[in-house]
Amino acid sequence: MLIAGTRLINAPVMGLQTGAELARTSKPVIDPRTLEIVAYEVEGPLLDLHPSLLRIADVREFSEIGLIVDSSDEFVSPDDVIKLGEIYHLNFDPIGMTVIDKKKKKLGKVEAYTLETGAFVIQQLEVKRPLLRSLNDTSLLIHRTQIKEINDEAIVVQSETEGPKPVIDAVRTAYVNPFRKGQNPQAEHSDQE
Repeated sequence: MLIAGTRLINAPVMGLQTGAELARTSKPVIDPRTLEIVAYEVEGPLLDLHPSLLRIADVREFSEIGLIVDSSDEFVSPDDVIKLGEIYHLNFDPIGMTVIDKKKKKLGKVEAYTLETGAFVIQQLEVKRPLLRSLNDTSLLIHRTQIKEINDEAIVVQSETEGPKPVIDAVRTAYVNPFRKGQNPQAEHSDQE
């Protein structure tokens, strides 16, 4: 299911054992290499660890009432899991990042994203266009397959005019239609002799 990324900000985290709200999500922890949400930073009065993280792997279910986990034992510190700590300390957030194409032309800034809840992977970026370009279209949707690179300064996407190179042109010149006499250079050559 595709949902807006903002829908999981300030979402309740419910405990299966107690049936009560254990915490609320505050911000996602996103791996910039895969655009996968690996955890959520959570806040709440019952939490002992600050900051506390809820790994997506520990979420049993996502439903209308929020994220459902077994118990409060699922909350970890960023340093409890080495790989999770590395991603957490990158502090990557696509919101507000500049989006440019491969020709270094600015397309706008990311204002929202859509994620797929099965794997918690960002599928689309919604880019707010610069002022002059916003006269024609106010926002631009970029699918994850169009993203070529993510660096500290910007998200680089495939150029708008860039597309697959036509293969038919190379094949068309090599093919001779035997039923059309005007296009057969060998037939024209033999008529002149």
